[in-house]
Amino acid sequence: MVSLPGHFFHMVGFYMPDKTMFLADCISSRETLEKYGVSFIYDVGAYLETLDMVEGMEADMFVPAHAEAAADIRELVQYNRDKVKEIAGKILAVCSEPLNFEKILQKVFQEYGLIMNFAQYVLVGSTVRSYLSWLKDMGKLTATFQENMLLWQVI
Repeated sequence: MVSLPGHFFHMVGFYMPDKTMFLADCISSRETLEKYGVSFIYDVGAYLETLDMVEGMEADMFVPAHAEAAADIRELVQYNRDKVKEIAGKILAVCSEPLNFEKILQKVFQEYGLIMNFAQYVLVGSTVRSYLSWLKDMGKLTATFQENMLLWQVI
């Protein structure tokens, strides 16, 4: 059993005796990432560390839950990493002026052509909050309170 944190709580993969690595949901296909624009991540930093770990794994076959099985997973790992960087870049661009979470979320939905409903609000909203927290921890965003409202802005 291998811990694969970041995408979802307590996610694990399994390395089998025949050198097959089952990766659960830690890697998504290009099609899935393009279709949904912003995939759920609860801890961006941990997710990026998981991608680094998976990229360095040795196995004869990798079996992700949301992509085709492959003998070489590195290109898909890089695509997932690039998608995280793309989303982070878009959030930073949105935060060039002080904005509250709801406005940031609205702009992310507009940027990716997403349609707001309760399920998307929860999933994408949670993910955007994870990005905001991670970007703040990385020293790229600041969070301040003005008139009893939390505002995010690029440093």
